[in-house]
Amino acid sequence: MIEDMYITGVKLQKNIADRSSYVFSLPVIRNLDQLKLNKKITFFVGENGTGKSTLLEAIAVNMGFNAEGGTRNFNFASKETHSPLHQSIVVVKGVRRPRDGFFLRAESFYNVATEVDRLEDIRISTQKRFIDNYGGKSLHNQSHGESFMSLVLNRFRGNSLFILDEPEAALSPTRQLSLMVKINELEKQNCQFIISTHSPILLAYPNADIFVLNDSEIRLTVYENTEHYTITKQFLNNTEKMLSYLFEENC
Repeated sequence: MIEDMYITGVKLQKNIADRSSYVFSLPVIRNLDQLKLNKKITFFVGENGTGKSTLLEAIAVNMGFNAEGGTRNFNFASKETHSPLHQSIVVVKGVRRPRDGFFLRAESFYNVATEVDRLEDIRISTQKRFIDNYGGKSLHNQSHGESFMSLVLNRFRGNSLFILDEPEAALSPTRQLSLMVKINELEKQNCQFIISTHSPILLAYPNADIFVLNDSEIRLTVYENTEHYTITKQFLNNTEKMLSYLFEENC
């Protein structure tokens, strides 16, 4: 229900003084009027370069999350590379406020794992071990996929907002299914997810909104109409034929 949501929409400010950043040349950003979020689980999909991660990052930073990822209490930067878009959007908030949350982005997860280790090293000895919030073991001492799932299973909790940028990057198909199970559990515990993905598995999550970003607009669509679904289905149903076509094209 929309009254249970922490973010109900995103819109671009009308009067932006400085449009020199490259992000304002992206058609999807330039044409962003108001994006209404109606479901607790929202997916952004689209071709590389359409602005999915840029928009997701802007929402996260606007909501107080660290640009490289983490909770709203994380405050580190290996390099300031995030766009100024967060300053030019309005995030429309719901009546409720999230108790907690996490911004997970695949490309900078290494930096988040390093920050978790640093915070564990400086904790006061009488306090509960900080690393216990992440499974009790350094995220660096696990495989990429294991560390992702350790974070999700141990740090993600109810009444929270989660913003995930391509979480499938480190996950096998089986682990992606496990992630879906956890998302379903957390949805029932008053959590909201906004996810950028290329995964046809994650996109199958029931009763979610899927927004396709292309060169001109952000458009709501259904799972079966996404390129991710149609191409994957065609490939699996006609593998030899598609491979033959692809390789003949490159001869």
